[in-house]
Amino acid sequence: MSFNTFGKLFRFTTWGESHGPAIGCVVDGCPPNIAISEKDIQTELNKRRPGQSKFVTQRKEKDQVQILSGVFQGKTTGTPISMIIFNEDTKSRDYESIKDKFRPGHADFTYFMKYGNRDFRGGGRQSARETASRVAAGAIAKVVLQKLLGKKFSIIGGVIQIGPLMIDRNLWNDKEIRKNPFFCPDKETVPVWEQYLLDIRKSGSSCGAIIELRAKGVPVGLGAPIYSKLDQDIAAGLMSINAVKGVNIGAGMNAASLTGETNSDEIRSKGGKTKFLSNNAGGILGGISTGQDIIASFAVKPTSSILNTRDTIDTKGRNTKISVRGRHD
Repeated sequence: MSFNTFGKLFRFTTWGESHGPAIGCVVDGCPPNIAISEKDIQTELNKRRPGQSKFVTQRKEKDQVQILSGVFQGKTTGTPISMIIFNEDTKSRDYESIKDKFRPGHADFTYFMKYGNRDFRGGGRQSARETASRVAAGAIAKVVLQKLLGKKFSIIGGVIQIGPLMIDRNLWNDKEIRKNPFFCPDKETVPVWEQYLLDIRKSGSSCGAIIELRAKGVPVGLGAPIYSKLDQDIAAGLMSINAVKGVNIGAGMNAASLTGETNSDEIRSKGGKTKFLSNNAGGILGGISTGQDIIASFAVKPTSSILNTRDTIDTKGRNTKISVRGRHD
């Protein structure tokens, strides 16, 4: 299995399986003499760590990262940075009863057909456990960008929709995102989502969500036409995340319902500075950043492992039924 690497100048390769002894990544292309510590990476991993609320997987992982190479005396050396995160709370036995069945909505079928085998314990490489490795790589990228762009650069993400229920965008508040288990920027929506998810879970089903990302302090001129557009690279990175089924840049798909007057972002000059009157383009025109906030969002499909019984086939092609019980993560 190839294609475990993402990026060009700054690249990272992730490795490991959900129920293996460890996962990790190797970051290549990081500039030398950037001050960085395990604490910088751990801060970001702690935001992702599972088991922090009743609405996420109850898998208890410390996600304690160790830097194995590429950092000396607190600074990057310019050589590959290797990191490892040990898996400590796997429950592989919960997969025994379904190990020969393909879970609808998961990559079990395609992995088996392509490679002739699959790691049924937690999905192996197809598991969202892999994203811990890319969070570690992203933590390094964040430190590098803050060093190069200064304090004006920041990036934040929040959940804007769960199932059919969307936030009130007028109530978006960055400070609310870390105050609730849903990473919701609109505190008025939090109790509504909570009741909705409790009802969904009680019914034995699941639901999807939409997450929005906002990057501030991005300079003009990042990205290049034609096959290295900034929005192209962002979309590729987001689509590589497990369960992501769609990406919007700015207005995205909604731009199709707008007119030329409402979609195109008008431009003015004030005090010698360029000002866009709107940001339907999501801060990117022609694949190159405009200097506005970069706005992207992505849709995550409903969790495929659910209690309700579904039709499927087994590894020998026989029709069967499946109900996913126990802890699957």
